[in-house]
Parts: sequence; C-alpha cells; structure tokens
Amino acid sequence: MIRAVTLLLPLTFIFFTVADAKRILPLPLPLPLPQPVKSFKINATQNAGSCSYTVSIRTSCSSTSYTRDQISLAFGDASGNQVYAPRLDDPSSRTFERCSTDTFQIKGPCTYQVCYLYLYRSGNDGWKPESVTVYGYYTKSVTFNYNTFIPYGVWYGFNLCNGGASASS
Repeated sequence: MIRAVTLLLPLTFIFFTVADAKRILPLPLPLPLPQPVKSFKINATQNAGSCSYTVSIRTSCSSTSYTRDQISLAFGDASGNQVYAPRLDDPSSRTFERCSTDTFQIKGPCTYQVCYLYLYRSGNDGWKPESVTVYGYYTKSVTFNYNTFIPYGVWYGFNLCNGGASASS
C-alpha cells in the first residue's frame, strides 16, 4: 500500500503540472491560407533590371504528374514595389513535375521585405505547389506554403503586408 502511494504521488504531481502548463501556454496561431484576389493588378511601371531574385518552387507530391499549364508569379513589399514573372512554365524542360523543385532567377525592382506573393495558372492540367521561397539581396528569404491546387484564371496566394500598400492596392 505504501509502495503504491509512493509511486502514485509523483505521477499525480507530473500529470497536474503538465495539465497546468498546457492550459497556460498560448495556442499556436494558425498558418495563413492562400486566398484568391480578384482586384490584383500588375504594376506596369517597373524597372526590370534593378535587383536579382532567386525563386524556388516546390511542386507537391500529390500534384498532377506534370503540367502544361501557364504559371505566372508576382511578389512585392508593403511599399508597393512589385516583381512580376510571366510564364515560368516550360513543359519541354519538365518544369513543375510532381515532387520536384524548380529554381528561377528573376530580375525586377528592388524591394524591402517581401510580404505578398501570388501565383496565376491558366490551362487544363491543374497544378499543386507545396511552397514558394523568395531569396533577394535586400530582403530576408521568405517561404509561402501553399500545399493546395491553384485555381484557374485568378491570382492566388498570400498578402501578409499588415496594412501597407499591398498586392490588392
């Protein structure tokens, strides 16, 4: 009897300590989900050669085996600086195959911290990117996690700019 109480007392203490810690600790914030944006406009007044970016796009293993769809990309900062890359796709080079990562060198205006990124898809195959990472000289690398099929004919992605001039302005 004493031996059972001796074992139960520390276990009871541990149980209530862990239960209290879980109750006190804040819950993690949910990750943002990509959204369609109907009012997105490409900024036509860009200085195309100012800065260089590396964009790495990982296609999900649950995507179609390959896509012939046309894929475009736009990203920028809260100050209104925008980089636009039309037609990243190239079916002859097996771009955007399932379970693959494709890397692109893109030139565009210099940005501050990239806080929005949108993808545009047109075609009939469908395509499911897992993530898109942007690397730039003047900005920290940033990853946008999609893991969902991109809808047809609409800019689709993230605006995490928090109130500044953004993708929808």
